[in-house]
Amino acid sequence: MSELFEIIMILSFGASWPLNVMKSYKARTAKGKSAGFLCFIIFGYIAGITSKFMNEAYMASFASKWYVLIFYFINLLMVSADLALYFRNKRLDKQNENA
Repeated sequence: MSELFEIIMILSFGASWPLNVMKSYKARTAKGKSAGFLCFIIFGYIAGITSKFMNEAYMASFASKWYVLIFYFINLLMVSADLALYFRNKRLDKQNENA
């Protein structure tokens, strides 16, 4: 049952990332974004994933509870994509300043 609440938490927290990635892609600017913030979020997801692999009780039942990790990896992928777009947009901002 605790995995269900964990999934709800991860889904609730991560529901905005696909929209945020699309906004970053369309905006073509890094203004209002923070690479440091995104790196802290990525670090948090990596810590959450690591905690799952280090939890003996979770690993003992991994065959039936693997799906919990899927949500961590999906959110990690979304935040990583947003970080990549941050650097793309930062480059575009510099190009626009020079033009």
